[in-house]
Amino acid sequence: MSLKRVDSALTHRFCEAGRMRRRARTAAWALLALPLAACSSEVPSTPHPAPAVTTTTRVTTPPATTSSAPAVTWQVGARPLPRRPDGFGEVEPTPPELVNRALPTKDLLPPPAGDRYAATIGAVPADVLARSTWQPACPVKATDLRYLRLAFWGFDGHAHTGEMLVNASGAAGIAKVFGMLFAARFPLEEMRVTSASELTAPPTGDGNTTSAFVCRPARGLTTWSAHAYGLAVDVNPFCNPYTQGDLVLPELASAYVDRSRVRPGMVLAGDATVRAFAAIGWSWGGNWRSPTDRMHFTATGH
Repeated sequence: MSLKRVDSALTHRFCEAGRMRRRARTAAWALLALPLAACSSEVPSTPHPAPAVTTTTRVTTPPATTSSAPAVTWQVGARPLPRRPDGFGEVEPTPPELVNRALPTKDLLPPPAGDRYAATIGAVPADVLARSTWQPACPVKATDLRYLRLAFWGFDGHAHTGEMLVNASGAAGIAKVFGMLFAARFPLEEMRVTSASELTAPPTGDGNTTSAFVCRPARGLTTWSAHAYGLAVDVNPFCNPYTQGDLVLPELASAYVDRSRVRPGMVLAGDATVRAFAAIGWSWGGNWRSPTDRMHFTATGH
């Protein structure tokens, strides 16, 4: 065989081998493409919704804010004051708890039904007379006094029932006055009969009892007060203090001497309280110059 023919045969075989290799690669690629095509032609299934994620938010509650007004922790009558040479207690600055006084009322009698004004007038029961300041030496007979039960609004916003001893001649008028104050929702802290022990007790300077009959001399005098006849009423004494010179009564009530700072329970010129007493012919000690007795209403002018 010639070299040319050998070369031609080798070349033919080499070409055939190349063609076979190309066909094998093509086949392999075809086989590889089949599963890929199958994957690409598959319709994707609908995905399941993702589970809801619950987010827990921790809420931090801010601490309760403290009111600028002091908490009501004051106990009336708990701290005696040192006495002055004139026998009254030493005048001291008003404690923060009492600068805007609004202490709750302790019920001694059942409150009025339905928060309606109610008033009763009767002879003084023997047990009430026994716990009062009355004694045979007083300038008024026990039979000339009357026992009143009167509804009033407290600083706590609730209706209460108080008690009072007054002269029989003024009993109906006083019941009318407190009816007018009830309608005006004028607040009172308490209303009760003054006891004999209170006249000799050490001064504490924080009392605020609305009262009428008290068998005692006028302040600083030896003559009987109008209270000793049952012809005077003191209204919210702490909110409406008595002043003369450097004396303030009650002794801790200096914050209420400034009448430009109007607060509940204060009696002011021309207000509903002054008008109510004026309607029955009683005058107001707040109009006096020396002393100035802002708590005091009287039928006698004294």
